[in-house]
Amino acid sequence: MEIKANEVYTHQETQVLLKVSASTVTRMLKKGLIKSAKVGKQYRVMGKEILRLLSPKLEDHIGKAYNQARKWVHADLSE
Repeated sequence: MEIKANEVYTHQETQVLLKVSASTVTRMLKKGLIKSAKVGKQYRVMGKEILRLLSPKLEDHIGKAYNQARKWVHADLSE
């Protein structure tokens, strides 16, 4: 499936395009890693945001944020 920059995608379509779970997409939306608009109770994501997310420059930032979150969780569990 081709990602079109000016297309608007739903939460489910974003999940399929990124090949991640629904909870991962929700977490990314709530943390602001993917900019979106909320329409009623549903999120809408522009294709250019998905393309931006897949860029190598942002990939490093996301990896660092993910690892930092993992450290917090594991630190809380070990206490």
